[in-house]
Amino acid sequence: MDLLQLPGDVPQVGTTLTFADRLGRWKARWGIGRMHYRVAPGLYRVGAPTADSPVLVTANYKMSFDRLRAELGGRHLWILVLDTRGINVWCAAGKGTFCAEEITRRVRAVQLDRLVSHRTLILPQLSAPGVAAHEVKRQCGFSVVYGPVRATDLPAFLDADLQKTPEMRTVRFPLADRAALVPMELVPALKYTLPVAVCFFLIAGVGRDGYAWSRAVQVGGWSVALLLAVVAAGSALVPVLLPWLPGRAFSLKGVWVGWAVFLAAAAMLWNQPGAMDHATVVVAWALIMPAVASILAMNFTGASTYTSLSGVRREMRIAVPLQVVATVGGVALWIAGRFAV
Repeated sequence: MDLLQLPGDVPQVGTTLTFADRLGRWKARWGIGRMHYRVAPGLYRVGAPTADSPVLVTANYKMSFDRLRAELGGRHLWILVLDTRGINVWCAAGKGTFCAEEITRRVRAVQLDRLVSHRTLILPQLSAPGVAAHEVKRQCGFSVVYGPVRATDLPAFLDADLQKTPEMRTVRFPLADRAALVPMELVPALKYTLPVAVCFFLIAGVGRDGYAWSRAVQVGGWSVALLLAVVAAGSALVPVLLPWLPGRAFSLKGVWVGWAVFLAAAAMLWNQPGAMDHATVVVAWALIMPAVASILAMNFTGASTYTSLSGVRREMRIAVPLQVVATVGGVALWIAGRFAV
């Protein structure tokens, strides 16, 4: 079959990120419009690609797309963007949207076989868990070559005739990468925390002598502060300290952080009126704070390279019931403590 001429409706994309691109990435990191931060699926061209130019495949999460094209300055190639519903490559592979069926669907939609003379697709290595390469070959006739883990290694990979070094295959999760994920952990957690904090504040006014706003301000103020402290710690300290926290289970790593925050708070606020001035309240926070931090730590499994789907499911079966019991028991003790003073 004759190859098509370069269609004029194939969008051309640049390799230099604009201020708007960087602002959009910052907003996505903070959860602002995150689920709508995507590009249209389809075929794009970088430079002036020909029938012999490589075809790179990526997700339609715009941050993934931008990270890819930013490394392709001075090159001529095709980018095939899959419809992963705005999810990044690795997560989309786990969720089943970066898969052989979607690759085949997109290859056929853009008539890629009539646009290039070769039959090779270059996929990100992190897409491998979701892609059956033999099915791609069977369904659309294109062979799959897995590229490096990091987009920054793509130029060297392309120049080496699609050969990877061991370093290119290595998945790293350094401090800078973990810290970059903290805002996306913290913002959703605060959305749920703030209504709970309001409830703590209002309930704090209850006592044996009825309801007092002065008590709500004093006891509720400290309670809200303790709750926000453990949420911030669970969302930020667990990702930052992840390799050094004891245990393999994320839930256990969160417990250590929760206990550390509790002990620090107890040391500073011991006998402080309205904070930890009664044994019942102290025990309540000793249950609540590790449980909350443990829940938040488990939420980070979806962003980490440390876990597997089977491991997370096994951990949830064990940890979630314990977290629920500790949280419910702690809250019940905290409420009971309103009538003990």
